[in-house]
Amino acid sequence: MSPEQAIAEAQSGELRPVYLLVGEEPYLERRVVSALKRAALAGAVPGLNDEYLMAGEVPVERVLSAARTLPMMAKRRLVIVRGLERWEPREGQDGEGKEREQPLDRLLEYAKAPSPTTVLLLVGSGLDKRRRLVTQARSAGFLVSCEPLERGALPGFILREVSERKATISNESADVLAELAGPDLAQVVDAIERLCLFVGEGGEITEDALAECVVRLRPSTVWELVGAVGRRDLGAALRSLDQVYDPADRGLRLLGVLAWSTRQLVKFDAAQRAGASPNEAAARAGAPPFKARELAAQLKGLEPADLERFILRLAELDANLKGGSKRPPKASLEHTIMALVGARPAARRTG
Repeated sequence: MSPEQAIAEAQSGELRPVYLLVGEEPYLERRVVSALKRAALAGAVPGLNDEYLMAGEVPVERVLSAARTLPMMAKRRLVIVRGLERWEPREGQDGEGKEREQPLDRLLEYAKAPSPTTVLLLVGSGLDKRRRLVTQARSAGFLVSCEPLERGALPGFILREVSERKATISNESADVLAELAGPDLAQVVDAIERLCLFVGEGGEITEDALAECVVRLRPSTVWELVGAVGRRDLGAALRSLDQVYDPADRGLRLLGVLAWSTRQLVKFDAAQRAGASPNEAAARAGAPPFKARELAAQLKGLEPADLERFILRLAELDANLKGGSKRPPKASLEHTIMALVGARPAARRTG
C-alpha cells in the first residue's frame, strides 16, 4: 500500500496488526509512523502501551514477547522495531548468514498469526525487497512502500500539500517549486510551510512568493538570461548572470530554474511541431496560455539542436556545481554560458 493509504487507515481507526515499512524516503516514513502511532495509542496512557526496539540490539524473541504482551488499560499496544536490515546476512557469511536470516523468518511466522491487541510496526528502509518477509507483506497487504517520489509526481504532491494548508498554487508554480526544492520531500514540505505562512490562509503561492521565500530570483528574470543565450549575446548573458547569481547556494537554485525553463521550452517546441496552437502548446508545457507569446519569442532564437545542447550543458553544470569541478561555482556557470553562446548557431527560425 502507499503511505497515503496507510495514513487513511490510521485515520479511520481500522488498523492492521502488522505493518512493514520499506523504502528510502524518510519524510514519508515519519508521516506513516506518526499517523499509526497516534491511532494505535488513542485513549491510552502514554508510556504504558508503547515500546520501541532496535533490530540487532535486542534478540527477535524480545520483539515477539513485546508483541504478544496484552495492553494495560487500553485497547491496543504499539511495538515499533526499527533497522530490520540489521538482521539481514552480510556478504561472505554463508553459515552465519543463514542464522541471521532467522529473525526475519520468525517475524514472518508471527505475521501469519499476530496478536489482535498489538500493532507491530516494522521499519526497514534498506531491507532487501527479495526477502520472504517483504514478499509476504506485499501479498498480504501490510507492506507500506515509502520510496522517493519520481520528479513527475512532485508537482501533484505539492498541489495536495498546499491544498491541505488551505492555500492555492498553479500547476506552473508547483513545477517550479518541485525543481527548486525537490527531490527531498522534507525540503519540499519545509518550503511549502514557509510559502503558506507567507501568503496566509486562502492565499495563492505566486512567482513573487517563490522568489521571496525560496529563491532570490524570479523565473521571469531567468528568461532574460535564456533569451540572451539564444541571441548569442554574451555580454547580456553575463550581465544577467550577475543579477541572478546567489553565492549562498553556489548557483544550484539558479541551475534549477534554468533546467525548468529549458524543459518548458522543449515541451512547448515539441507541441508546436506536432501541430498544436500556441495556447495548446503552452498548456502541454505546463504554462498558462498568456505565457504562449513569451515562450514563442524565446524559441525564435533557438532550434531543437540548441535546446539539446542546453540540456547536456546543464547536466554537466549540475555535476560540476556538486563537486565535479575545481572551478568556483560562478566560474562554472560563466564557462557554461560562454560554451552555449560561443557554439556554432543552428539554422535560424524564420517564422
